[in-house]
Amino acid sequence: MDYYAIQVKTGEEDEYIRRASRIGILSGRRFFVPRRKVIQRKGGKDSSHLLAVFPGYLFYETGSLGEEERWALRRVEGFYRFLPSSISPSPLDDKDRSILLHFISFGDFADISKVSFDEADRIVVLEGPLKGLEGSIVKVDKRRGRAKVSLDICSTGFLVDFGFRTVEKLARGGDNLHEAN
Repeated sequence: MDYYAIQVKTGEEDEYIRRASRIGILSGRRFFVPRRKVIQRKGGKDSSHLLAVFPGYLFYETGSLGEEERWALRRVEGFYRFLPSSISPSPLDDKDRSILLHFISFGDFADISKVSFDEADRIVVLEGPLKGLEGSIVKVDKRRGRAKVSLDICSTGFLVDFGFRTVEKLARGGDNLHEAN
């Protein structure tokens, strides 16, 4: 299957999918909006939120994008453009596809990652959505438990915050881990 990137009105990704799913040729097709879980602290209380990894973008899975299907997607309210070009849409290349599949592999949303920090205070990702993206981390905020990651998909760059929990070793050289508060 191929995946096509579609830019839609930011914040209305789910609404676009709902509208598109009512169109005969598009009903039963799969759309993806990769999401990430982020913990926000306000007034001393933590709350979790699900945010789009790529705000304003969704991904459409199809065998091949035919002319009729392409025009049906374009006519749905909220459509802006296909990436990289609306004139001749092309499926995601291997690099972009691997990024998309990385986030799809977590299910409905990418949860909080578990990390530790090495002797040089560098982040070491143990598990979660940050695993495999270590080379793309541009900033770490230990206090807020956030890592800013630079993601490039369809030649469009995104800076995305991902949440993490710090896991520390209990004993030197031991394999026992526990989460830090």
